[in-house]
Amino acid sequence: MSSHRFLLVAVAATALLCVAEVTSHRLLAQSSSTQAPDNSAQNKNHVETADNQASSKDDRQITAKVRKVIVSEKDLSTYAHNVKVITVHGEVTLKGPVQTEDEKQKIASLASTVVSADKIVNDLTVKQ
Repeated sequence: MSSHRFLLVAVAATALLCVAEVTSHRLLAQSSSTQAPDNSAQNKNHVETADNQASSKDDRQITAKVRKVIVSEKDLSTYAHNVKVITVHGEVTLKGPVQTEDEKQKIASLASTVVSADKIVNDLTVKQ
């Protein structure tokens, strides 16, 4: 009787391992097929970055307000939510990839609710 139980436990353990293996392969395939937004290669060519943004209180507040307006817009893509917002002397520069031309325009429009449109430099690129 004990060998019968051992065989039953061994079969159950093998089945459990097979299910775990199939699940892990599916998760691995899913994660490799959906590529996370990454524009690191583009960042190397940018002279103006968030690191060298002016540290005045006004510029930091403008950047925070623009970022808040963009992130609050739920219909934008992950790329759009992650654009760079750089404010220097009240001028806002938008950088990074977005999914569509409509998103590019919408982000500029959202930024113009914080500062006037003539103080916005729209360097967003549409992801191909």
